[in-house]
Amino acid sequence: MALFDFQNLAGFATLAVLEIVLGIDNLVFISVTAARLPKERQHRARQIGLGLALFTRLALLAAIAWVARLTTPIFDVWSQSVSWRDLILFAGGLFLLYKGTAEIHGTIEGEEQERRAGSPANFAGVVVQIAIIDIVFSLDSVITAVGMSQEILIMAAAIVLAVAVMLFAAGPVGTFIERHPTIKMLAFSFLLLVGAALVADGLHFHIPRGYLYFAVGFSILVESLNLWASERRKLKRSGGN
Repeated sequence: MALFDFQNLAGFATLAVLEIVLGIDNLVFISVTAARLPKERQHRARQIGLGLALFTRLALLAAIAWVARLTTPIFDVWSQSVSWRDLILFAGGLFLLYKGTAEIHGTIEGEEQERRAGSPANFAGVVVQIAIIDIVFSLDSVITAVGMSQEILIMAAAIVLAVAVMLFAAGPVGTFIERHPTIKMLAFSFLLLVGAALVADGLHFHIPRGYLYFAVGFSILVESLNLWASERRKLKRSGGN
């Protein structure tokens, strides 16, 4: 079968779109986590984070046989089979729940500003956090890729394109989240939603990602309208004075 026939090209386009959509979770996490660093180091942290995401995805793709075995049950709990994939997703979900809760608490209590004013976050610590959660998101991404195509080159090309799009969008997304505190709170809430979905997946209760993206997208739309209305009010007041 020719690599560049219509079927493979259509599969590549479909898989690339899916990989980009699945990468939204990772992009938000990287943007929120890198924001804890001084501004001059945030771009570097995002680059390293997305580089690790690309490396992890391609490494898992190269080990397709091992990835396939991750879905094999290793023990049972109350007549429910548990695999390594379930454990990884469950642990990653708990980590995101903790991360989202801690960041929301720090923002509400003002601890984030105090931390930045005192001692900024450690660069290596931020990169380690990104690397850990990359493994969880990459596992989900590669399993989806394997289910969509049988051509490794097609899967690898789609993953590279998705990461390239995320690298291009990381800066603007991070700046936008950092500039608007309410959007930043939505990003933390998004981490909670994704964490809950990963925990549910680990327990064999699948929540379609489309529901999560619709909820967050609708919230962002409403908040964007609020921001626009607020800017309009400011302009009217300044014009009246």
